[in-house]
Amino acid sequence: MKNTKIPVILDTDIGSDIDDTWALAMLLESPELDLKLIVTACGDTHYRARLTAKFLEVAGRTDVPIGIGISDPDGEQYEQKFQEPWLAGFNVDEYKGRIHENGVQALLDVIDESPETVTINSIAATTNIARALELRPEIARKCRFVGMHGSINLGWHGTPGAIAETNVRLDVPAFRKVLAAPWLEKIITPLDTCGLVILDRERFQRIRQAQKPLLKALIENYEIWAQRVTWFKVEYTQTRSSTLFDTVAVYLAYSNEFLRIQSLNLAVDDSGLTLLDPAGQAVQVALEWRDYEAFCDHLLARLNRASQKI
Repeated sequence: MKNTKIPVILDTDIGSDIDDTWALAMLLESPELDLKLIVTACGDTHYRARLTAKFLEVAGRTDVPIGIGISDPDGEQYEQKFQEPWLAGFNVDEYKGRIHENGVQALLDVIDESPETVTINSIAATTNIARALELRPEIARKCRFVGMHGSINLGWHGTPGAIAETNVRLDVPAFRKVLAAPWLEKIITPLDTCGLVILDRERFQRIRQAQKPLLKALIENYEIWAQRVTWFKVEYTQTRSSTLFDTVAVYLAYSNEFLRIQSLNLAVDDSGLTLLDPAGQAVQVALEWRDYEAFCDHLLARLNRASQKI
C-alpha cells in the first residue's frame, strides 16, 4: 500500500533558539508527516544530536534516526548550548536509537531509498543541504524544500523593513545554492509570517500544565533556555512562549491553508538580505497570514496530541 504520509527529513539547529524544540514536538505530533531522519546543523552538531536523542527518547520515538551534520567550531553558534543542562545524566552511548556520524550521507541515503518525494524541512542554516547538493545535485528533483528563511518586508517581531535573517546570514553561499537548485517545490516562511507566532494566555497555559512526557520535556527545555539565552532577557516563561518561528515551516510541510503564498523572485546579498530581484530565483513565499488565530489554535491542537496521545 502506498504511504499516505509525507516523508520528511528535518534539518535543525536545535539547542540554540527554543523554537526548534517546539517545532520538533509539533512535527512528531503531525499525522500527515512521516519523519524519516533528523539532521543536526550549525555549530556543535554533536551537542544538538545528544539533545535530539534525549527528546526522542522522552517522546518514545527512538525509531527516528539522527544524523550528525557538519560542525562549525569557529561559528558564532558553537557556544550556544543553552539547553545543555537538560542533558544532565543522559548517556548518549546507551541511547537505543540510531545516530549516524555522517548526517549528510544519511540524508542522501533516505532520499535514495524513498520511492516517494521527500520533503526537506529546513529550520537552520542550509550548510548540510548545500553539501548534499554538491555531492548529488540530482536529489533536488526528488525533493521539496520547505524552510524557515529570510525577511521580505518585516523584521523581528513584525517591525517594518527587511533584515538579514539568521538562517540565511549564517551561511549565505549555502542558501544561494539551495535557492538555485531545481526542487520539485521551493517554499519558505520568512520573518514576515513566522516572526509573529507566539502562544499566549490560555493556549500557553494548556501546554504548560500538560502532564504527559513530551510536553513536560518541552517546558523544561523552555525554562532552562530562558535562563541562559544571551540575545535578550526572557521574563515571561509563566505566561507565554517565545517566538515560535520554526513551527510555521513544519506546518508548510503539509498545509498552507492559513497563509497567503506568493511567488517571488529572490536574490541574496553578501550580508544575508533576501531581496526582491526580477533576475532572482523563483520561490513560493508565505508572505502574509490568512488566518493567524486559526494557525495558533491548530498549533495548540497538534501539541496537545502529545499530551492526549490521540
